[in-house]
Amino acid sequence: MNEKKSSFSGQLGFVMAAAGSAVGVGNLWRFPYLAAKDGGGLFILIYLLLVVSFGFTLLTSDLAIGRRTKKSAIRAYAAMVPEWRFLGILTFLVPVLIMTYYAVIGGWISRYIVVYLAGEGRAAADSGFFGSFLSSPTASLFFALLFMALTSWIVYFGVEGGIERVSRFCMPLLLLMVLGIALFVLSLRTAAEDGSVRTGFSGLLQYLRPNLAGLTLPRFLQILLDAMSQLFFSLSVSMGIMITYGSYVKPEVNLGHSVLQIELFDTVVALLAGAMIIPAIYVFSGTEGMGAGPSLMFVSLPKVFYAMGRAGTLIGLLFFLMAALATLTSCISVLESITANCMELFHSGRKRTTLVLTGIYMAASAVIALGYSVFYVEVKLPNGSVGQLLDIMDYISNSVMMPFISLLSCILIGWVVGPQWIIREMESSGHPFGRKRLYAAMIRYVAPFIMLILFLKSIV
Repeated sequence: MNEKKSSFSGQLGFVMAAAGSAVGVGNLWRFPYLAAKDGGGLFILIYLLLVVSFGFTLLTSDLAIGRRTKKSAIRAYAAMVPEWRFLGILTFLVPVLIMTYYAVIGGWISRYIVVYLAGEGRAAADSGFFGSFLSSPTASLFFALLFMALTSWIVYFGVEGGIERVSRFCMPLLLLMVLGIALFVLSLRTAAEDGSVRTGFSGLLQYLRPNLAGLTLPRFLQILLDAMSQLFFSLSVSMGIMITYGSYVKPEVNLGHSVLQIELFDTVVALLAGAMIIPAIYVFSGTEGMGAGPSLMFVSLPKVFYAMGRAGTLIGLLFFLMAALATLTSCISVLESITANCMELFHSGRKRTTLVLTGIYMAASAVIALGYSVFYVEVKLPNGSVGQLLDIMDYISNSVMMPFISLLSCILIGWVVGPQWIIREMESSGHPFGRKRLYAAMIRYVAPFIMLILFLKSIV
């Protein structure tokens, strides 16, 4: 059974939904710890330069392909050039893999919401709390399935009825919450053991000031690659999601303006997340706490909230509610991409497709959630780290497949169909495409080179 093609009600609805896909765990968790690790303002400057060049190029490509072909990723590339059908299949596989673990991360965040609702901030601040939760089969499984069920329920009601409605509510609320907590953090102060006073404002300067100490060419290249991988993760490009969302965009929407709005919203949330988290860590844990790395959100931040006293319980609750909203909108976009592709492949309706996928990903989420207990494994990854089931899925999808897909996409657009194929679609609504020269240069020369470096780094 075929259903009428879904669409967003207008430019605002599309921008909010696309921004909801882009804004997620990458902004609130990954961006702050990378900024702290990679020289603060230096990382931020490099990231901003990449957003307006590289990020703009990939985001424009995905959205224009979707709107021009009116198809989801798995058939969009075949509509461009039939011989490149395989690229659509590769792109489809990325969200298929990501969806196996995204609800699990959402479940982790949901667990912390319950902890802070119960006023148990002291328990969350314990160094062993997060590890104990992960290794508990019952708790980790319950929260993962709960988050997966909520995601499926929203996708079940479609684009306008579910996704757009939730995104219109979540995105402005998310921005307000990030801004509010960031302003509150600036007022924090504490006395260190050496008698000095650390303030939120001095922590903000630590975050924004470029740290050039010990900077060498290899370190600069590593910072560049970190910023590039963050851009990938944050903007939801090269995984078919933005192609799917682009296929829902009406012809009269100014696509170039929409790209700018999505970039702006995503970047502002990331910068504010850093301004919220890093100064707080600095106030209560000093520069040593800023180097906590990936554990910063689930292990270090609860310690900060506990050190705030009574206010920390409320701040902790608000933070994890905000993180849950961001993760939910991203999780919705991943499942929507898979749903749209399956509807085209199997000529099935949205509700039936969503129900079948819900069953599949309930089972997959259960396996990944139990990967830290019942199905515990340790596998050495190409980057030298040791990972469990979630880490394996994340590495294959984000570190290997996405750079490879972007490389092939740049070759297809830049050298097979030509940049004009995209530019004509960007101007089809009657609006000018002001950055078309930058786009043409990036898609043909710069982006393929950088993607090749990232792909080789991920497999060597």
